[in-house]
Amino acid sequence: MAIAALVIYLVWAALAFGWRTWTQWRRTGDTGFRGGGLAKGSTQWWARVLFVGALLIGAAGPVAALVGLPAVAALDHTAVHATGVVLAVAGVGATLAAQTSMGASWRIGVQDDERTDLVTAGAFALARNPNFTAMIATATGLAAMVPNAIALAGLVVTVVAIQMQVRAVEEPYLRTVHGDAYAAYAARVGRFLPGLGRLPTDPAAWR
Repeated sequence: MAIAALVIYLVWAALAFGWRTWTQWRRTGDTGFRGGGLAKGSTQWWARVLFVGALLIGAAGPVAALVGLPAVAALDHTAVHATGVVLAVAGVGATLAAQTSMGASWRIGVQDDERTDLVTAGAFALARNPNFTAMIATATGLAAMVPNAIALAGLVVTVVAIQMQVRAVEEPYLRTVHGDAYAAYAARVGRFLPGLGRLPTDPAAWR
């Protein structure tokens, strides 16, 4: 199971970052990466640090299982592992679907002075952050496949990094750039899942 988890992780990383970056560059001449030279200690800097850490720990979980780190006994069951496979594979597919829905607006990170189209169709009609939803599903599936302490820690760091990026970086940015259009969209569509995490129309009430 550890080998399968590592293979799924590597395929996901290659597609979600490598393939998608190359596709973006080929179509637009822009890799889509933003946030170079972030101010040390800024919110987006911390979110980036946590996310990179999550990626590294996510890879370390299957590797640790391969070298003998035992799984947490309460989660070391065939049903948990099988569910993990389904979640991880579905997460890989959902990640690609969400990235495709973004089209030319796909970015990693935000740049305050940049304006891209507000994407509300496709996967974004179901949730405002389907790409991050898919990443959490993938991380959850991988942790279920090899539920050792490192893999579980990677899942926790992934969720924290994504929550910070979405709530403290991207939502304020999108509200500033798209104004009432984003406020109306956020009031209508859930943050990560349909109907959950919708925001009040008045940004002053956002949390």
